[in-house]
Amino acid sequence: MTRTSPITLIACAIFGVASGFVIDLVLTQRGHATFLPSVMLPILLLVLGVSVFALGLRLRRAVLAPNAPRLNPFRAVRIAVLAKASSMVGAIIGGSALGMVAFLLTRPVTPPLGSMTTVIATAIGGGVLVVLAVIAEHLCTLPKDPDERQPDAEPGAEPEF
Repeated sequence: MTRTSPITLIACAIFGVASGFVIDLVLTQRGHATFLPSVMLPILLLVLGVSVFALGLRLRRAVLAPNAPRLNPFRAVRIAVLAKASSMVGAIIGGSALGMVAFLLTRPVTPPLGSMTTVIATAIGGGVLVVLAVIAEHLCTLPKDPDERQPDAEPGAEPEF
């Protein structure tokens, strides 16, 4: 499994910014109020980020512990996939919140800061989720088992193809 590339996260964030801006634009054109996320969304993003980071840290400590029993590689893959998905979700949600802030700031009358607080907190929560998930994904890298390593070739020997 490859690690999440920065290009993927940037693409998810750009998609989020565009979708957040367009959602608010369409809602406003139809005469509805702009989308305002719940106060619980930034809290949920932070809890998810801390949980994914804790799982990755727990796995890393088990890998580095001396005389530790053999780890289940499927568990490590599951945590790594959760971290990868969490980083993408954080980029999309954080980007959409930034798109909503951009839409609100382009209006002729700037709304008061109190009405934008949850949107700004959601953008910050999405950014924190991305950072913690990328770190957790890095922590899920397992070393190869000694029996899986290839023996060194003898000097002067022809490599086998």
